Amino acid sequence: MATEERTKEILKGLQDAVINFDEDKVRELCHAAINEGVDPYVATMDGLAAGMLEVGEMYNKKEYFVPEMLMCADALYAGLDILKPAIVASGRKAKVSGTVVIGVVEGDVHDIGKNLIKMMFDVAGWNVYDLGKDVPLEKFVEEQLKTGSDIVAMSAMMTTSMLGMPKAIEMIRAKNPKCRIMLGGAPINLDVAKKYGADGYAESAGTAVDEAMKLIEMLRKEEAAAE
Repeated sequence: MATEERTKEILKGLQDAVINFDEDKVRELCHAAINEGVDPYVATMDGLAAGMLEVGEMYNKKEYFVPEMLMCADALYAGLDILKPAIVASGRKAKVSGTVVIGVVEGDVHDIGKNLIKMMFDVAGWNVYDLGKDVPLEKFVEEQLKTGSDIVAMSAMMTTSMLGMPKAIEMIRAKNPKCRIMLGGAPINLDVAKKYGADGYAESAGTAVDEAMKLIEMLRKEEAAAE
């Protein structure tokens, strides 16, 4: 069983390895965590996830850019591949922060930004239903109804593809007025999101989860006030 000092050393090592996109070091430390009795959930959240959240902050400050984020993501998922089975075997269930349906709207195949945001939701403990890219508008509605998600997050990287967003929002509202809708992507800004009828706007992968949590908190307050 790892001592408290050794556990801290492993967790800090995992954080640094993710930040430095060192996949080999991540794998080495994940195996060490399991072999030395470190809780795999703690290793995931206080090691891998903590490192990735720091990467998100670096991205927001323009210290890291998309290529670095993607390499950090590879390191993160290399660790998750090792730790997730150990978490399942331990019988421990992660606390779910929320549920989100995410995808790139039809006519658009640019999914790097969407993949980064999906990763940040994964790290934050959300249930993520990823529809991929070039997603038909009605598919967002179908998936939201099937999963009962708190949030639908739609992305577009082209002005032509973003024009379908208002229709998708209208369709979702008609089926489930309580669902909160977020938009993101290069041609989207807060004014466009409001004009289209969305509840929120993700300026970057680093801010998406915080924005989603704000939307859920607002929804919970509205539900409590209505009771």
